[in-house]
Amino acid sequence: MPEQAEKTYQQNEPAIEESEEKKPSRRWIVIAVIAVLAIGAGIFYWYSTFTEDTDDAQVDGDLYQVSSRINGHVIKVSVEDNQVVKAGDILAEIDPADYQVALDQAQANLAAAKAAAVQAHVNVPITTVDVHTNIAATGADMEGATAAVAQAQKQVAAARARVDQAKANAVKSNLDVERYKPLVEKDVISKQQFDAAVAQADANRAAVAEAESQLTAQQEAARQAQHRLDMVRSQADQAVKNAPGQVQVQEARAEAAVADVQRAQAMVDQAKLNLSYTTIKAPVDGIVNKKNVQVGQNLMAGQDLLTIIPVTNLWVTANFKETQIDRMRKGQSVTIKVDALDGKKFIGVVTQIGGATGSRLSLFPPENATGNYVKVVQRIPVRIDFTNLEKENSDRKLRPGFSVTPVVRVR
Repeated sequence: MPEQAEKTYQQNEPAIEESEEKKPSRRWIVIAVIAVLAIGAGIFYWYSTFTEDTDDAQVDGDLYQVSSRINGHVIKVSVEDNQVVKAGDILAEIDPADYQVALDQAQANLAAAKAAAVQAHVNVPITTVDVHTNIAATGADMEGATAAVAQAQKQVAAARARVDQAKANAVKSNLDVERYKPLVEKDVISKQQFDAAVAQADANRAAVAEAESQLTAQQEAARQAQHRLDMVRSQADQAVKNAPGQVQVQEARAEAAVADVQRAQAMVDQAKLNLSYTTIKAPVDGIVNKKNVQVGQNLMAGQDLLTIIPVTNLWVTANFKETQIDRMRKGQSVTIKVDALDGKKFIGVVTQIGGATGSRLSLFPPENATGNYVKVVQRIPVRIDFTNLEKENSDRKLRPGFSVTPVVRVR
């Protein structure tokens, strides 16, 4: 029995030594597993504590709808779908003939308006001189009319004096005739002397009638002179009173002519704009999509022709859960992983946090007061801008609509 036991011990001794050799390797495996778990727990703790991420995010960009600004007939289309264009590249051309004619007509109207404005401005000093000349002329006329009235009044006085003289002579000659009658009857004087006295009396009566007629004529002349003086005085008063108004009227006409020039210039500018709109150019760099224009097509103002998708002015719209934005702030750095580019990472920054959840901004927002309310975690749109997109997207592979995973460093 002792021999058999010794033999059994000798057979089991290698197995015990082999088991003792495996114990250290297992220990290291356990240690490694624990270390990996600790590192993983640390990473998870750091990731969950210092960052926020979401897979509900995509690349956004402005989509430029290119439309016609005028009516017209398309004579040339220079692009195709998915063609890369640069800002200023010609996309299509509209027949410019009608708009060139409109521009020529507007320029002709502008030239006529400028000529009318020059004439109106020249008339301002001419009117001023004419007004002052008229005032001076009416003043001189009034002085002449006043002198004429005074002269006529003197002539009336002279005519009245002649009438008085003629009447006195007539009275004397009549008295002579009355005295000569008894004398001629008694033959104291000759018949010839008596006849001469009678003839003188008749002549004096005729002189009275003539003097009275001249007096009447002079009185009428004086009345006419006074009437002319009144008329000239009224004209002089009107000239002085209307002078400022006449100048102002002419100045207003000059200002109206200037306004006509400005209106005509505006029509020329509008015609030039319309003519420039016959060449439709790309507003930004990008890729042409949804082309809806062909040669020979008649366009209406505002009609959509194509869409240009920019490849430089891009950002990310990330829809974070409402429970994720408590520590999110504007200016926090973001790492953006793009699914379509084999997980290529871009650097960005939080620039805006939405003012309402997506459900509230939808076409039909939820009505929670209906009684069948179910609480659902809402999402808030957050805008993330790329910090160096021109360099990071130099190959222009990033496109609007790509799904991305942004990781925001919140601490």
